[in-house]
Amino acid sequence: MAKRERVVRMSVELPLWRALTGYRVLTMIYAVLLAIFGRDNFGQQRFERPWVAVAYLAFLFVWTLATLPKVRSAANCTKRFLVADLVVALTGILLTPLADVDSQSFDGPTLPSIWTAGAVLAFAIKGGWRWAAFASTFVAAANIIQRGEPSRDTYHNVLLVWVASIAIGYVVEVARASERTLARALEIEAATRERERLARDIHDSVLQVLAMVQRRGAAIGGEAADLGRMAGEQEVALRTLVSSGLVPPTRVSEDAAEGAVVRTVEVDEEEGPADGTPCDLRALLAPHAGSRTSFAEPGAPVLLPAASARELAAAVSAALDNVRVHAGPDAQAWILVEDEPDEVIVTVRDDGPGIPEGRLAQAEGEGRLGVALSIRGRLRDLGGTAELISVPGQGCEVELKVPKAPKVSRGKAGTAR
Repeated sequence: MAKRERVVRMSVELPLWRALTGYRVLTMIYAVLLAIFGRDNFGQQRFERPWVAVAYLAFLFVWTLATLPKVRSAANCTKRFLVADLVVALTGILLTPLADVDSQSFDGPTLPSIWTAGAVLAFAIKGGWRWAAFASTFVAAANIIQRGEPSRDTYHNVLLVWVASIAIGYVVEVARASERTLARALEIEAATRERERLARDIHDSVLQVLAMVQRRGAAIGGEAADLGRMAGEQEVALRTLVSSGLVPPTRVSEDAAEGAVVRTVEVDEEEGPADGTPCDLRALLAPHAGSRTSFAEPGAPVLLPAASARELAAAVSAALDNVRVHAGPDAQAWILVEDEPDEVIVTVRDDGPGIPEGRLAQAEGEGRLGVALSIRGRLRDLGGTAELISVPGQGCEVELKVPKAPKVSRGKAGTAR
């Protein structure tokens, strides 16, 4: 299938990731300089085992620079990296008493110092406040274990990191939701503008020509009258399609822990969407609208997997064929689409003479399986049902129900016309 895709990112997360990259570099340099020059300011002497501090800080230096690409975006920052980064931070905290036994007697900095907060912030930006709470809890436990006999300041610092990381994670989640709303608004705006443009063009050209053909054909009479009648039917169908705003969606908003994404997709209309692509059922049913067929839809996209939408549309087409064949050419038909949370319901109703009792069973006995295969069989394969309501002399109603989540139905579908 011919498909061209352009992705435009609109995310407040990208500046956060850039800020986190800079924070990790600066705090790594700070941890190294603090180990070299700053310990006396906290009342501590030089390391009793300097080789432990040197080995860890050297590893921290290399790790920070080597993993800079990992913290440039949510796509690069994988769960495996987050766990490894947290392990590096926790290891540095727990190695501090080994490098300096006296560190447990002071509220001085640990080996990684404030670099540890960067590991927690990565969890917050990637997964929100729950991930932040998970990471900060481990950091808090490591700090308490490292102190041995933690003081009030230790608990204060631990609680501060825990609350701050959760707050940042929550803010990220709120920003993500706002971006999804903005992306959806852009999608609606783009579809509305496209619909208005098509409506103007069609009204200025095609609809006026069809209306003129209908008027002239009726005035001339004969075969021209039949041509005018068909032009009038096409005018009604086209006007219904334009006024309902069934413009193929060109933008889809997404959020895969990467911030909101506006994805522009152009699909080859001749081939149609792939089976796994969500499809607007309204676009498949709208062409059935005409002078004798009314079409009512929710006014918002009715999304189904493309394969399910095509099969459901085919079942509706078969039901309309039955109306034309059995109810007569002058019968009026109505199509109603209902979008429920778990299923889509399409009702096809006509004002024909209805179906005599036992007529369907007789048709199947005679080998006429159009209803059984075209309607009932399609709905059964989709895990849905087809139900018939008919009163002789008062028309017929076929109710088609299809679940939104594809499934295989082992039950027996209802009777259909």
